[in-house]
Amino acid sequence: MNRRLLRRLALWTLSLLLLGMVLLMAGYAAYRQRVLPMVDGTRTVRSVYGDLRIARDGWGVPTIEADRREGAWFGLGYAHAQDRLWQLELHRRIGAGRLAEAFGPEALDNDRFLRALGVRRAAEAQWARLDGETRTALEAYAAGVNSWMTQHLSARPPEFLLLGIRPEPWTPVDSLAWSIMMAWDLGGNWSTELLRLRLAARMDLARIQQILPPYPGESPLAVADYTELARQWQVHGGDTVERLIGMAPESGVEGVGSNNWAVDGRRTTRGMPLVANDPHLRLSTPALWYVARLSAPGLHVGGGTIPGLPVVVVGQNDAVAWAFTNTNPDVQDLYLEAVDPADPMRYRTPDGWARFEEREELIAVRGQAQPVRLRLRHGRHGPVISDAASRAFEGLTGRAGQPYALALRWTALDADVSNLVAGIGFNRAGSIEDFIAAARDYGVPMQNMIVADRRGPHGRIAMVLPGRVPVRAPDNDLQGQFPAPGWLARYDWTGYLPERALPVTRDPPDGWLASANQRTTPAGYAPLLTREWTRPHRQQRIEQLLAATPKHDVDSFSRMQLDVRSQGALVLLPAFRAARLNGSVEDVDAAAIVRIQASFDGEMTASAIGPSLFHAWVQALTRRILADELGALWGRQFSERRSWRDALEDILARQDAWWCDDKSTSDRQESCPEQVDAALRDAVDDLRQRLGNEPSTWRWERLHVVRAEHSPFSRVAPLRRLFELRVPVAGDAQSVNAMRVNLRPDPGDPQAYASEHGPSLRTIFDLADPANSRVMLSTGQSGIPLSPDYASLIGPWAEGRTIPLWPSRPAAHVLSLRAIAP
Repeated sequence: MNRRLLRRLALWTLSLLLLGMVLLMAGYAAYRQRVLPMVDGTRTVRSVYGDLRIARDGWGVPTIEADRREGAWFGLGYAHAQDRLWQLELHRRIGAGRLAEAFGPEALDNDRFLRALGVRRAAEAQWARLDGETRTALEAYAAGVNSWMTQHLSARPPEFLLLGIRPEPWTPVDSLAWSIMMAWDLGGNWSTELLRLRLAARMDLARIQQILPPYPGESPLAVADYTELARQWQVHGGDTVERLIGMAPESGVEGVGSNNWAVDGRRTTRGMPLVANDPHLRLSTPALWYVARLSAPGLHVGGGTIPGLPVVVVGQNDAVAWAFTNTNPDVQDLYLEAVDPADPMRYRTPDGWARFEEREELIAVRGQAQPVRLRLRHGRHGPVISDAASRAFEGLTGRAGQPYALALRWTALDADVSNLVAGIGFNRAGSIEDFIAAARDYGVPMQNMIVADRRGPHGRIAMVLPGRVPVRAPDNDLQGQFPAPGWLARYDWTGYLPERALPVTRDPPDGWLASANQRTTPAGYAPLLTREWTRPHRQQRIEQLLAATPKHDVDSFSRMQLDVRSQGALVLLPAFRAARLNGSVEDVDAAAIVRIQASFDGEMTASAIGPSLFHAWVQALTRRILADELGALWGRQFSERRSWRDALEDILARQDAWWCDDKSTSDRQESCPEQVDAALRDAVDDLRQRLGNEPSTWRWERLHVVRAEHSPFSRVAPLRRLFELRVPVAGDAQSVNAMRVNLRPDPGDPQAYASEHGPSLRTIFDLADPANSRVMLSTGQSGIPLSPDYASLIGPWAEGRTIPLWPSRPAAHVLSLRAIAP
């Protein structure tokens, strides 16, 4: 072949490659232009809710201006669909138990559990009972979502394209189902009951109460010896129970918690209250939260919204500001239902045999020609959730082959519960009294709600704990701690606490209120709300910081939210400093380890070395002390579980030789000091393997990395880096800037501890001048990876910066929607 021909072939090849690149770039540019929502100009919409404007600031935060409240709710749905359409699709599929038809067999277990739980059915029942303004808000919101999808969506976001699916219309029932799922995320008592059931096979009641310890200063709840009951019933079916735990969507009760606090005008530089909040929830890409402002007659409110819901959840209006933390109420009880061996549709009740309600669910699974058929039962205590994990109603058996079913009683599934009624009231409240009145309609889960208004010379602050809390009879000797025999009437709920019995605190003498999931009920408060209070480490630090500044402002509140002193680390600090390596460690300077121990003061700063060594030591020590007693439960349960950490504090405080002894070594008994020392060597070995041999490089920011998971593409290695967001962070689970230290392996970074829970939203509301109010969410406003607003806030969020809630500059983008008759 001559040179001229070779040159021509090379030129043609190069030309084709260049043409391909140009076409690819042109296709990308065209797709990007079409997939990003129109944010400027004028569009017509088929709507009965009137004209409106969506004015976005430079961070993508919209102000939705309408002539009617219905128009504002329509506009919020429209904006959510523009920026978070994939997230809405995900929320809808979760609430309906329809993930497998998009994601395939690996999502089937999750669907089976959610179908058995009956989230969608409960939402339909709640919708049937709603009326008035809440019903109107849900209808208007759904119309706004669907208006964007059906009239103006020109290109599907990449998740839809990669999965080959199309978005479906949004309905009011989808909003109610997602509200139930938010309640699920803030609960989890049922899983702790199952944990006690599993622990009962390994240890006695006293030991269980040590590993799941009570709140500091309190005694364990007086209950029957449920380990003896478990032996009497001889409940078997551990595989069913284990599978059930694995099938259920993760709840956030074992995450971190949240912080909120407020001071009245006597404690501020501007003479009016300040309110701060940072709800700690699972960190995701995009963030759970979406910041928005609604402006219409009788509605002027801004703050954190959640795609799928038509309200500002945490926010500020013209008159009040409010903030939430979780009370961790015990509003879930499990019941063992004794099933007729001859007829799986009959179960024993206090009045004799009764029949389950039965239904069949069909679950479509991607890649499978036939749907999965699921037979489900529902009894007088609620859905039989064990049917999700058992084939043909099998799997739980007891004495003499007695079959059992496991049912869940949960307040969020009641037909007359809807938090959105209260949410509409919060958005429109004109005073603390209005807010508390609206809170009477709040259902589940109970929250520590702080609210402030501007009335009086210094404004006012209050804390109210609303929610539907079950009353258990005095002769109920399990009190929600353990699966109860469903055939005995004394274990049935006898009603709910009346609204007047729920705690309310107004205008405290010292001028401040705060909660961090600690015990918030006053001394002598008798009704049982929960025994799941978080230890008061964060609360103690908040109190210190509030007291340290005589007059607070927005900046001092912001510094508090970013505080990284771990009060929990201070509890274990003497043991950590006392730990000795007892000999040299290969390739590691032992003297450097001693210096790190001596200098560590509980400050979880990103550049420090001490936090890395401390948390590696805590992990190793907890494993050494608990793993032999827990057996297989250790690997399934451990991710710095809050109760395990609480138990570790108590065991070291009393130098409990039984727990510190390694049961796998029968020839000797290990002491607590020996385990403390051995854990330090384990920690050094772990850090050496993760981060190298030089301790000066073991910075906390290298180890402690936020992993904001994207569903589903965080699980697809080639796509993970394109969709998932990560950033190094300071803090730990027990600092005010609470970032959970999850010690499970990080699929994207074998060096790191993936932090998956933290302050998903930060807000500071200034009632003296709303222009000073600040907000920050953990990713960006957009859920479209090609948008500049997809990751625009994760860096500022990690650095502790904030943006104005109420803009002072003209809008960067204005979209006008002109309504025409449908």
